[in-house]
Amino acid sequence: MLKLTDDLISNELAGLSGWAREGEAIKKDYQFNNFNEVVQAVNRIAALAEDQHHHPDILMHGWNKLSIISSTHDANGITGRDFKLAAAIEKIVNP
Repeated sequence: MLKLTDDLISNELAGLSGWAREGEAIKKDYQFNNFNEVVQAVNRIAALAEDQHHHPDILMHGWNKLSIISSTHDANGITGRDFKLAAAIEKIVNP
């Protein structure tokens, strides 16, 4: 899969609330009510990522924060796969 152009990345980000470009990746930070909600979200995202065969970096911070960072490593940047995953994450994560 080919890397997206800067314009395409900007257009895709406009349709995803809270997601932003961070270098050659897209990222979103989530905040939850407690640690258990973070762990449940991680498990849902992990299952989704496995289904899509596209695995983001999943970072837990403290007891109630989570960051998702997605990049397509074989393309050395951001592709449509990252936006497909981000849109699917938005549907299953409800902080």
